[in-house]
Amino acid sequence: MIDLGHNHLTRLPDAVGDLDGLTDFLYLHDNRLASLPSSIAKLARLRYLNISGNAMATLPEAVCRLSGLIELRASDNQLTELPMSIGRLSRLRELHLRNNALTTVGDAIGRLRELRQIDLRGNPLVSLPASIATLPKLDKLDLRWVPTLTPPPWLEALEARGCVVYR
Repeated sequence: MIDLGHNHLTRLPDAVGDLDGLTDFLYLHDNRLASLPSSIAKLARLRYLNISGNAMATLPEAVCRLSGLIELRASDNQLTELPMSIGRLSRLRELHLRNNALTTVGDAIGRLRELRQIDLRGNPLVSLPASIATLPKLDKLDLRWVPTLTPPPWLEALEARGCVVYR
């Protein structure tokens, strides 16, 4: 585990990718990071990444190559969209994207078949892809503080199968 949270960091060295023994947690929250070095993709065994509270306008592509990731926290950034490559995170169980600038999350989210929780609170969402309704293990979808979203028709079916939807 490495905790670099709350340090006013503006960048990480490329050498972070050389920490191949890092398997559990990498905390980078509450800094001033606008990007991450591409070498971070070499942390293939990393299970938990927290990049919340930074200055990221886009989710770094390198994050989408972290094949062992189980939980991703990217809340309180300035994300306007998610890359299509997010669908590569096949083991991801929790995706926390609260308080960003997302208007949608894109269809690629439907490829995250292990996803159990999605936190989209406080985003200016105008649409959600129907592929969310096909996620077999989804049990929590948080849409609180999203007055811009007209609830999609499939939301009730998601609730009927046991997923808790916070609105």
